[in-house]
Amino acid sequence: MKPLIIISGPTACGKTASSIELAKKINGEIISADSMQVYKYMDIGTAKITKEEMQGINHYLIDELTPDEDFSIAVFQKYAKIYINKIYEKGKIPILVGGTGFYINSIIYDNNFEEVEKDEVYRKELEKIAKEKGNDFLHNMLREIDEKSAIAIHKNNIKKVIRALEYYKLTGQKISEHNILEKQRQKAYNTSFFVLNMERELLYERINKRVDIMIEQGLVKEVSSLLEKGYKKDSIAMQGIGYKEIVKYLAGEYSLDMAIEIIKRDTRHFAKRQLTWFKHQVEDAIWLDAKNNNAKELANIMEEKFLNKEV
Repeated sequence: MKPLIIISGPTACGKTASSIELAKKINGEIISADSMQVYKYMDIGTAKITKEEMQGINHYLIDELTPDEDFSIAVFQKYAKIYINKIYEKGKIPILVGGTGFYINSIIYDNNFEEVEKDEVYRKELEKIAKEKGNDFLHNMLREIDEKSAIAIHKNNIKKVIRALEYYKLTGQKISEHNILEKQRQKAYNTSFFVLNMERELLYERINKRVDIMIEQGLVKEVSSLLEKGYKKDSIAMQGIGYKEIVKYLAGEYSLDMAIEIIKRDTRHFAKRQLTWFKHQVEDAIWLDAKNNNAKELANIMEEKFLNKEV
């Protein structure tokens, strides 16, 4: 199996900087496994890497789509596999970087995302239920037929809740059972999986500071510009943390201070969910303490462990 390096972990833990340093050391190129940095014009709220920060290292799946385009796990997998092969053809090492665990697993295990037939009428019906009766009601519908999926999928992730209900209606199979079968697949690559982490208090402090920096850099102006370009507030891209809250501020539903506090809170909760996922879903991960935020030091450790594994 060909080598594939994964650098993951919660938001704001230093994945970007350490991945650049590692890519320079091992002749690698980077594929983003982030569900938001794929969108053009959404730079500040996604903490998107800049051209200068890339330091000449090629990056893929960044600025790939416009915010009105859907980006699903199936789309991610399709593009990522193309870019992985492109990197191999150059004689380089692909490095998958990001905190979206499901996306990463879809590559490691080459999961099957053949589209199950869609039921648009049922989808509309479920969307109506969510609007009229609330997310909790819809989530309880899922819990009644697939408790494992209800535990794994947050009630506010309406798209995934609806998809799980639709999958059950169309196939008679719980989507959680389908996912278990997919996880039993053999790995498609010889992986070196690194998870960066740090003490919870320090991580939360970094998250809060990052949000303050986003506001200083012009997050409000960025969201205003997206709306002016015609991108709808209910599009998938605009549901990202940092964007939906500023949309509500611009609509007069929140004060700016309230929007900022909600962004910080929800980002902290997101980081906690990320860590929980990696602890329970990744068996052979190498956990690295990133508290000192020394990208070169982390890259040295990752290079050593990668080369030793390759030997």
